[in-house]
Amino acid sequence: MTRHSHDSAAPADALTVEVVELIGTVVARYHEEYEHAAAQHSLTGAQARVLALLSREPLPMRRIAQQLKCEPSNVTGIVDRLEARGLVERRPDPDDRRVKLAAVTEEGRTTSARLRESLHFAREPLAALSAADRGVLRDLLKRMLGAS
Repeated sequence: MTRHSHDSAAPADALTVEVVELIGTVVARYHEEYEHAAAQHSLTGAQARVLALLSREPLPMRRIAQQLKCEPSNVTGIVDRLEARGLVERRPDPDDRRVKLAAVTEEGRTTSARLRESLHFAREPLAALSAADRGVLRDLLKRMLGAS
């Protein structure tokens, strides 16, 4: 009996390895396309990610750093470059005038939307899945990430 349960564990391990490798391939392809799409707009991948984040809402530097899991000093440099191009502006936080928020400008919002539209890698393979399959995939990914 012990041997049988051990045998049934082996395929699960192989399956887990295969799933991890497939996720790695998806992530690598996504990053490659994201960097390429960013470059088409003369942006680095990091600049494009900050722009996408700020398109949702203005944020203080430390929150951007937390979201992107990088040092606040790196974020300052990225925001400086985006600001120099007129894609982002700094403004005082209405709740605390001592805190500066980075906010996307209209041009920044347009650039971010164009960049998002040019990301075909994720969209095209997902389009091959039915709406129900996409829903299942979303729910499984959320469960993996501990989100509800």
